[in-house]
Amino acid sequence: MNTSFAQDITKGLSAEKKHLSSKYFYDDNGSRIFQEIMQMPEYYLTDSEFEILSLQAKQIVEALKFDVSFNIIELGAGDGFKTFKLLEYLVSNSIAFNYVPIDISQEAITILSEKLQERLPELSIKPRVGDYFEILKEAAKNDVPSLLLFLGGNIGNYSEEKAIELLSLFNKNMKVNDKLLIGMDLKKNPITIHNAYYDHASITKRFNLNLLIRINREFDADFRIDDFDFYCHYDPSIGEVKSYIVSLKAQTVQIKDLDLTIKFDQNELIWTELSKKYSRPEIEVLAQKSNFTVIEHFLDCKYYFTDSLWEKLK
Repeated sequence: MNTSFAQDITKGLSAEKKHLSSKYFYDDNGSRIFQEIMQMPEYYLTDSEFEILSLQAKQIVEALKFDVSFNIIELGAGDGFKTFKLLEYLVSNSIAFNYVPIDISQEAITILSEKLQERLPELSIKPRVGDYFEILKEAAKNDVPSLLLFLGGNIGNYSEEKAIELLSLFNKNMKVNDKLLIGMDLKKNPITIHNAYYDHASITKRFNLNLLIRINREFDADFRIDDFDFYCHYDPSIGEVKSYIVSLKAQTVQIKDLDLTIKFDQNELIWTELSKKYSRPEIEVLAQKSNFTVIEHFLDCKYYFTDSLWEKLK
């Protein structure tokens, strides 16, 4: 049994305002659905970041100023679609580095490794499945400089307090002058953002409801998926998208393995995800508060998204 998941289910669904963490979206099926989300025409984040890494790989590598072989450690590598362009540039220019993709999904890491070995046979790849920080601690013990990749706008899933906490943990497990390339979604037309998360094909709905399917499977629960729906809302004044699962009727759910009975009122919400959008001044403040300095923002042509290069301060 996944103990932390069990504890978070108990705490989150017993709360007055029910909530479940978005980090549990990514079982193998959730990872597959997320691949579908990234291919949606409305989901601009993937295309924007792909453009940055495709067209500005040379500028990013030059900004690193690493004059020796280094590690690229990708946190939450997924399918590696965007990262491929950066890796391709490095390999084609005979720049010495090791690629260390880390993901919690074994399936995602296996698929990524096989794909990269086929497309970039000269790539030195050392995939890892597991906890970011355990693996980062190991990397920090040697003298090889590292570039951490935290792409895809994942930092937006954290409140400001939690984001600072996470980034400070990254910082703590990095060496001085190590770099962090962090993907961050920028504030823009609210309609563009709303459409990316409330898609007409309801793929994001399936992604959220898969969380209930996962609880059914792993903890012998009896969520009736058709009795739940999905809703999200973007507040441009604070730059936050919030996503929810909605109970369509008054109902009771048994989670047998946790000896838990959960009652839902009609239209009661389970908050599942925060997706924060940033202004560039807010990014500078976030870096400063977590002991980084911003070297450069690499933006797409529409200014929708940035891959920002940060450096650990002494």
